[in-house]
Amino acid sequence: MALDKIGIAKRIAQEVKDGSYINLGIGIPTLVANYIPDDIEVVLQSENGLLGIGRFPHEEQVDADLINAGKQTVTMLPGSSLFNSSESFAMIRGGHVHLTILGAMEVSENGDIANWKIPGKMVKGMGGAMDLVASAENIIVAMQHKSRSGESKLLKECSLPITGINCVKKIVTDLAVLEVMPQGGFKLLERAPGVSVDEIKEATAGKLVVEGDIPEMKI
Repeated sequence: MALDKIGIAKRIAQEVKDGSYINLGIGIPTLVANYIPDDIEVVLQSENGLLGIGRFPHEEQVDADLINAGKQTVTMLPGSSLFNSSESFAMIRGGHVHLTILGAMEVSENGDIANWKIPGKMVKGMGGAMDLVASAENIIVAMQHKSRSGESKLLKECSLPITGINCVKKIVTDLAVLEVMPQGGFKLLERAPGVSVDEIKEATAGKLVVEGDIPEMKI
């Protein structure tokens, strides 16, 4: 069966590396903070001016003034810092963030990402996504494989306004883990428990590369 949002976050948490500085985008990516393995140490950065974010707070820990970029309340680890958002973006633009985990409306088989323009809704601006995709060493996308209308979100070309070009390295959806190949195309690495390769093929509009037996994700 397809993963829920927590399942996607748990699988992405397996991708983080010890010693990394990581920015978590709004939506599913913020959940990753709750599932970082205990045996590694990473520093989570939020574009609104936080460095050293911990897991979501229990009720007695909630501080309404302490929020991430998605306006969710968070905890801070020992040694954490608070600072102006301009300093936060200086870190991002300076290339000091190793990994960015973002949500997306669409990803193309060339690794283009569209995630700032929501069809039918007013958007105040593109936020920090364009800076993040232009500056991070590695970009992983967390998303549903299909839209609510049943259309594939993994496409040959993005139809929505582009946030970044040729920047996505890996995608974790409710159905699969995929790698964007240098020459283009989505290489299928893992499938969600109980999900068949044929189901993933049917849900993927862009070029899907399947080589050998595809293992199930281990969550």
